[in-house]
Amino acid sequence: MRVSNVTVRKRLIVILLIGIVVFAVFIVRLGYVQFFKNGWLSGKALDSWSRQIPYEAERGDILDRNGKELATNVSRPSVLVVPKQVKDPVKTAEKLSSVLGMSKEDAYKDITKKESIVRITPEGRKISNEKAAEVKSLRMPGVFIAEDFKRHYPHGSYLSHVLGFAGIDNQGLIGLEKYYDDRLKGEKGHVSFFSDAQGNRMSSLKDKYVPPKDGLDLELTIDHQVQSIIERELNNAEQKYHPDSAIAIAMNPNTGEILGMSSRPDFNPENYKNVLPEVYNHNLPIWRTYEPGSTFKVITLAAALEENKVNLKHDHFYDPGYITVAGHKLHCWKRGGHGSETFLEVVENSCNPGFVALGQRLGKDKLQKYIRDFGFGQKTGIDLQGEAKGILFRPEKMGPLELATTSFGQGVSVTPIQQVTAVSAAVNGGYLYEPYIAKAWKDPETGETVSRTSPTMKRRVISEETSKKVRYALESVVANGSGKNAYIDGYRVGGKTGTAQKVKDGHYLKNNYILSFMGFAPANDPKIVVYVAIDNPKGAIQFGGQTAAPIAKNIIGDSLRALGVKKQKGGMEKEKSYTDEPIIEVPNLVGKDKKEIRHSLYNLKIDTAGQGDVVVMQSPKPGVKLKSGSTIRIYLGDKKQPDD
Repeated sequence: MRVSNVTVRKRLIVILLIGIVVFAVFIVRLGYVQFFKNGWLSGKALDSWSRQIPYEAERGDILDRNGKELATNVSRPSVLVVPKQVKDPVKTAEKLSSVLGMSKEDAYKDITKKESIVRITPEGRKISNEKAAEVKSLRMPGVFIAEDFKRHYPHGSYLSHVLGFAGIDNQGLIGLEKYYDDRLKGEKGHVSFFSDAQGNRMSSLKDKYVPPKDGLDLELTIDHQVQSIIERELNNAEQKYHPDSAIAIAMNPNTGEILGMSSRPDFNPENYKNVLPEVYNHNLPIWRTYEPGSTFKVITLAAALEENKVNLKHDHFYDPGYITVAGHKLHCWKRGGHGSETFLEVVENSCNPGFVALGQRLGKDKLQKYIRDFGFGQKTGIDLQGEAKGILFRPEKMGPLELATTSFGQGVSVTPIQQVTAVSAAVNGGYLYEPYIAKAWKDPETGETVSRTSPTMKRRVISEETSKKVRYALESVVANGSGKNAYIDGYRVGGKTGTAQKVKDGHYLKNNYILSFMGFAPANDPKIVVYVAIDNPKGAIQFGGQTAAPIAKNIIGDSLRALGVKKQKGGMEKEKSYTDEPIIEVPNLVGKDKKEIRHSLYNLKIDTAGQGDVVVMQSPKPGVKLKSGSTIRIYLGDKKQPDD
């Protein structure tokens, strides 16, 4: 069939038009790519040519409240390899293996990997500066040294559970290091260089340096001196009693600031791999739950006083050594009983039947309300991970027997941090504060404060008048009752002892106790609350007042001196017992002749210094009370010459 010229021309026109459209599309596309996608394509090209050597940011330092370093960094460079730039893999492997202490085979595998950049792991991670210098001196093509850091804890196991530790990639793993990892870790930097597909450096493109941004420094509420005292006392307790565990916490009751916190067993954060995970994973002061025993009686006392259910001096109770509740005999620790006593003496004697009577006066609803208002059965909110909330009886499960046992701290499960927080509220005027450890964040370059944590008052639990009565009663416990071994002359210590039988599989263990003491000072204006718990001490008298109270006494006394709290007069005098050593008040010897002073010293020993016949200085000062047989030091000089 013959095609006409008209048809041919039409077909040619259609083809021409299609060609023009296609060409126009190509032109538009080319223009779009050239003018609108130029930056994106250039970026893609640069990315394909770019190789990055990472530069780690320094984690922020962790400091105590006075700026003392508790966690910091030391330089530990790392070795990186760009395989395509390695000229002689065999020789490079030999040299690297020699410096890094690894096998030639492993080094060869690393430097011949089909990757753009390879880390030599683990031998090349965080090496010493000396090794890094040796690697650099070999001038091996394709081998680079990247700046890196290793976390350093200058005080070893000190505050280990609170600080936690960071891993090989500078990531926080436990403790504050993990809780505040986002603010401590900073942002990585890098050096970018450019190479072609064969690994050759592209000299036409300059290297690009993006500096790392270091993490913020963290200032804690921890006081280094208080923490050191706690560490010392727990070390001594561990050596003396070989307990299953030991716990100590010190807190400012007026803010919720943790001044010190530690437990045993502990660990060195830089060698955490050498200890069992259950050691470093369990921060006992916030994780451990157990029956608190008699330290919990502070809550029953505060509730009964607030509800006007008892007058400490005028109300009496007769203790035959037990009380019968729902057909069960609940015994006092003193099997023969305390006989007739005021309720102040009930507190001093830590009399279980007396506290059962207080619980019964309150009733289960009121007692449970105060227990929960004081923060039990819920997390305190402290800024550490792993906090437990404890276990309380559910209201519908709390019968007369459960009410009775709860009144003296049995049958409930609480954490040490809950107890410290609750007792702080009982003695500070009734204010329940949220405990915290992070005090402020600081810029590592300027040292300026970026943000600061303010105390958080959750609620008021009791009145100032009730709190004053609680302080009075607990000071009397230390002066006249079961807490005598925590008495410190001039510092007005208040406190409560605890002896809690441990429970396992629903049964109480025989001869296995947690001995504790909760103390605070000064009793008229508390500046510190200290809790000590010693779990199953070996060879110890199984009473909190005998074992835990002396430890708490040392922590409280030395901490008050470290905090600059001065002694005062007006506190309760310690009730003397036949076991107490005689106490002698140091007289004023300055100005006296050395021949006369022996008649003034009774049973005190003398250590003299200097030449002369007259006492010009003495230590300790007049008025200080010492045990019989103690030594005082006197400084001798010449007699004062009369005025002309």
